[in-house]
Amino acid sequence: MKEQRSFVDNSKGCLFLVPTPIGNLEDMTFRAVNTLKEADLVAAEDTRNTKNLLNHFEIPTELISFHEHNTAQRIPELIEKMNAGLKIAQVSDAGAPSISDPGKELVKAAIKADIPVVPLPGATASVTALIASGIAPQPFYFFGFLPRKGKERTEALNDLSQRAETTIVYESPYRVKKTIQDLIDNFGADRQITLARELTKIHEAFLRGSLEQVAQYYQDNDPKGEYVLIIAGKPVEVTEAESDDDLVTSVDNLIKQGQKPNKAIKEVAAQNGLKKQDVYNLYHGIGEE
Repeated sequence: MKEQRSFVDNSKGCLFLVPTPIGNLEDMTFRAVNTLKEADLVAAEDTRNTKNLLNHFEIPTELISFHEHNTAQRIPELIEKMNAGLKIAQVSDAGAPSISDPGKELVKAAIKADIPVVPLPGATASVTALIASGIAPQPFYFFGFLPRKGKERTEALNDLSQRAETTIVYESPYRVKKTIQDLIDNFGADRQITLARELTKIHEAFLRGSLEQVAQYYQDNDPKGEYVLIIAGKPVEVTEAESDDDLVTSVDNLIKQGQKPNKAIKEVAAQNGLKKQDVYNLYHGIGEE
């Protein structure tokens, strides 16, 4: 194991991860513009989209396509170029690379090749929506896009419905109504939610309320734009505090019913308003003399 430093003299090149605006071009940072200008090559999810961005900021850097359908071909090429000393800036169409966009495979390959990976801060839809949602901003759990159908979607919704953290989900306007109904079926109609759409753009808007209220709203209104869903966590069920022995017994009972130990511990902790780590330590006898 060794620490990889971002800014040292190195015969190899570098991989810069550059966020791009999620709508408003004024959200492009000075550092992002300069990095794209100084790079030898920009690896872009959609070269046509990124070309417009580069033209706007008068950035002449050459583009190369890098998207989910050509990663197997492109990654070896890009690693070879960086090994030869080139600086490559990677961008997605909007927001930060790797977050619900291509990029993580290239990052892993660069790390494996001992090539510095330098992330730039910048626009991201998830946190932008979260801080204006009116729902507890921390702790939060970022999920991204839900599976579209089948067992994976059912399991994801079931798991998310039990989380105590605020959950962040991305959704397209074509599936918002169905997703809201699925959330009602799994989370209950009273769960609070904020839907943020068209973030940073002229039609930016927030819809805040219960899942049932949102479903009623969309009976008369059609979803428009890309959405970020901020879903309140499962309320903690406050019960009379159990003794240590009772907590251990509760965990054992859930395990006997077929739950895995860690999930049983998490559920007992949530039911009693305790930290999962405290129940874990108690159950496993950690910290006892």
